[in-house]
Amino acid sequence: MTDTAHDFDDAAAYEQFIGRWSRSVGGVFLQWLAPPPHLQWLDIGCGTGVFTKLICDRYAPKTVFASDPSEAQIEYATRQSIAQRAEFHVADAQALPFADSSFDIVTAALVINFIPDRLLALAEMRRVLRAGGTVAGYVWDFAAELAPGWPLRLAMRKVGVNAPNVPGTEDTRAESLRRLFKRAKFECIETKTIDVTQSFPCFKDYWRALSSSYGPTTKIINAMNDAARARLAETVQAILPFGENGKIQYWARANAIKAVVRPEPTRRSCCDIGQGSRK
Repeated sequence: MTDTAHDFDDAAAYEQFIGRWSRSVGGVFLQWLAPPPHLQWLDIGCGTGVFTKLICDRYAPKTVFASDPSEAQIEYATRQSIAQRAEFHVADAQALPFADSSFDIVTAALVINFIPDRLLALAEMRRVLRAGGTVAGYVWDFAAELAPGWPLRLAMRKVGVNAPNVPGTEDTRAESLRRLFKRAKFECIETKTIDVTQSFPCFKDYWRALSSSYGPTTKIINAMNDAARARLAETVQAILPFGENGKIQYWARANAIKAVVRPEPTRRSCCDIGQGSRK
């Protein structure tokens, strides 16, 4: 599902840095989504299961299915305690292995922009949703360079190293997401900007988490010679805001979206239907 240059194949390393950001933004997103309990969920692009666990912990779902195209991510997720409460599948969002009208709610956390054919994936989400069901997701604002890795990407440019392009950057702004969902024929579309902050006790802790080989940017770091890597680390350190006792704290931004599928054959306004069936 993802660009081959952006296969996040080291699940443990991914969890070390991105996992903490994912929990923060996922919690705010779910508060905004505010679904009722006892729904049947599908979590697309579940990765290590961070967002899947938030669903189970907060909203007492009837069932949760979670999918990701990365075998390494799914293998990691199935070794966690969340595997006792959710069913994990290796699957492509562009060809979901689920029957029509199977779910009340479909979510896609931090994944929409990485899907090569986003309209096809959204069509698949529509297909597996019941009438009146909700589709929702959020992405880091890569277009504004406000994803959690922005200090690193800025530092790379300062030292003359090209940071890899992020797939689907053009669809990470709120208005771009809205246009995408309109093209996919969803209705009652709403968007929200979510800013989250993370803290690190010191630069050493931050750099160790950041430079783990979970993705293409950090793999570039690990391929550098010692002198180039040290120069990059110094540049990142100069960019980051430091507080008392060397603590690092900075923020990142995600754009969230939610919409519904109009029920058939009735023609009631979808805005009157709520968050989906409670079967």
